[in-house]
Amino acid sequence: MGSSGPGIPSQAAGAGAVLADGSSPNGAGAAPEPATADPPSLAERVAADGVRFILATFVDLNGKPCAKLVPAEAVGMLATDGVGFAGYAAGALGQQPSDPDLMAMPDPASYTSLSFLRPGLAMVHCDPFVEGEPWPFAPRVILRAVLGQLAARGLTAQVGAEAEYFLVRRDDAGRLAVADERDRSARPCYDARDLTRMYEHLTEVSAAINGLGWSNYATDHEDGNGQFEQNFTHATPLTTADRLVAFRYLVQVLAEQRGMTATFMPKPFTDRTGTGLHMHMSLWRDGEPLFPDPADPRGLGLSATAYGFIAGLLDHAPALLAVVAPTVNSYKRTTASAPASGATWAPSTATYGGNDRTHMIRVPDGDRIEVRACDGSANPYLAMAALLTAGLDGIDRGLDPGERGAAGRPLPPTLLHAVDGLAADERISGCLDGAATPAHQVAEYYRAVKREEFLTWHAQVSDWETDRYLTAF
Repeated sequence: MGSSGPGIPSQAAGAGAVLADGSSPNGAGAAPEPATADPPSLAERVAADGVRFILATFVDLNGKPCAKLVPAEAVGMLATDGVGFAGYAAGALGQQPSDPDLMAMPDPASYTSLSFLRPGLAMVHCDPFVEGEPWPFAPRVILRAVLGQLAARGLTAQVGAEAEYFLVRRDDAGRLAVADERDRSARPCYDARDLTRMYEHLTEVSAAINGLGWSNYATDHEDGNGQFEQNFTHATPLTTADRLVAFRYLVQVLAEQRGMTATFMPKPFTDRTGTGLHMHMSLWRDGEPLFPDPADPRGLGLSATAYGFIAGLLDHAPALLAVVAPTVNSYKRTTASAPASGATWAPSTATYGGNDRTHMIRVPDGDRIEVRACDGSANPYLAMAALLTAGLDGIDRGLDPGERGAAGRPLPPTLLHAVDGLAADERISGCLDGAATPAHQVAEYYRAVKREEFLTWHAQVSDWETDRYLTAF
């Protein structure tokens, strides 16, 4: 669920410092750090860290992490030529078996040491290319296109994300169960005892991300049994998206080493709270924040720019859900009845409010907004690209979100409804097509992938159906 209280270290102010307004470091409220000149090359990083192998990594449209293990001896070839993949085999990337290789070109700025997982291992995030051109179906390429649009307007963004996940296992009957069998209270959120029993795993993750310079500032037990959240400070959208991909990978590997499974599935248990990926966002120009306005007559401390951004998110909500809640399971979270703990913490309507977690958009303080519609299955690159696009459209059109807490339209009840919303929304579809040519219809392809996912699920006969209908007639 996250935090916005005072006394939290600020990324900009340095370790141990406290922001005067008490804003959260994942809230994108502190000034962006200035870029450093002439960063080390990939080869220099590899040599300095004694790296033996590099995971050259990218994700497909579904967020599946794909990689090749490249030996350090081939880092020069990786840096200049990339490493080749059969794109059709890699996943949802808009390719057919007959298509030419997808070449993953590393971004040295994304270099991440993974020596805490395996000595001599590192990761670098890559931009996929085909025949020398950025591949328009690649999520990282899509986000880059949106960030280019921001830059052309003299804007930058900061994004923080609340990374929630469950630690689970299979019981003797093969059923999914919470990894900690003693974690079964009706109200487990923030429980110190449940948190302590997972101390070794949680502190290993914390030490790892602190070692990477991400500044883990809190770890908590979330509202569901077996559910945890580990926060790190905000950064530029591309950096935060890269970190989320790496975070999911390292958390899952570390959990497996202890015989557990870490899952970011939105709703693994019917009777427990689902997993969100709340996005905290702000816009900047020339190092100055554009969202705060202490004179805000509505009392939230926001500027007209911020309200336009919020209005854009609300206006495009049906289409956004197809991107930020992109699985069949996502809608078991947003349409859920109250679980055992008493609250779902997931929005069901397109509304905004102050420091109130029942809304799709929460305003914890005047320097940022929190989008609560995203869930753990969201592809971070696509989610950030779509959210920024919707917010900018609201600013451009001078939209107003109305009074806080005002009734809003219901969010799509299923993935199929959300895909229909995306098909009807030229602006968000255009975001997915942002790096495409007329020969590459990315939004159309994405919608087809998601429709197939829904219909494949819909064709399955579930236990619920046999229990309800087998002898009902």
